[in-house]
Amino acid sequence: MSAGKIRTGIGGWTFEPWEGKFYPEKLAKKRQLEYASRQLTAIEVNGTYYSSQKPATFAKWASEVPKDFVFSLKASRYCTNRKVLAEAGPSIEKFLGQGIAELGPHLGPILWQFMGTKKFEPDDFEAFLAQLPKTLDGLPLRHVVEPRHVSFQVPEFIDMLARHNIAAVCADHHDYPMFADVTADFVYARLQKGEDETVTCYPEDQIDDWAKRFKAYAAGDVPEDLSLIASGRSAAKEPRDVFAFFITGGKVNAPEGARRLQKAVSI
Repeated sequence: MSAGKIRTGIGGWTFEPWEGKFYPEKLAKKRQLEYASRQLTAIEVNGTYYSSQKPATFAKWASEVPKDFVFSLKASRYCTNRKVLAEAGPSIEKFLGQGIAELGPHLGPILWQFMGTKKFEPDDFEAFLAQLPKTLDGLPLRHVVEPRHVSFQVPEFIDMLARHNIAAVCADHHDYPMFADVTADFVYARLQKGEDETVTCYPEDQIDDWAKRFKAYAAGDVPEDLSLIASGRSAAKEPRDVFAFFITGGKVNAPEGARRLQKAVSI
């Protein structure tokens, strides 16, 4: 059985400490995306969480990256930062309709991130999931949610995601819960424990450990050293694409971590 594709990346491409470090000296800012997309295989866009973009902007991004490069977009905060998620429909429609389809095949998973105070209310959360469309202007959509409250760490939540073919973020974070269970046809990880003092963001031995886990996921397995919430449940053994981003912690060296991880998963 063949394995899915593993993509590694960072959050955004504009960060001053990367200039002259990740980016070559004197590289024009307008060429940073062009350069980053040829060093990495994916980028998670955080700006779409705070404000909308124009269709022409998404089209421009798509024109600057290689054929197999993808953008993961963080959905608008107006969709997820609300008391009643079942009422998010108009905000979801507005976010999806701002022109993201202009990315075409470069459109990767859409990340729906929730505040750490948002607790799991099964009926309301399932009503939210039911509003996430499977396609947009003929493009298949992949959705991943990032709840940050421990109340979501129950088998009922895992089963709910599986019914909708939606992933939960496998978050390597000091405080937020990790969801290592497979609930979709892809896996999405955010590695957030990096340190600026570490040249590769994460220590190389830890990167190698994550590479083994991601290769297991891609091959249709589940890593043996990550705890599952619904331990008695088995997911179909089939190839899965994997998206792994170095986010927040150790941001100065996140690009080097992503390059090191990409090399490790390719071995």
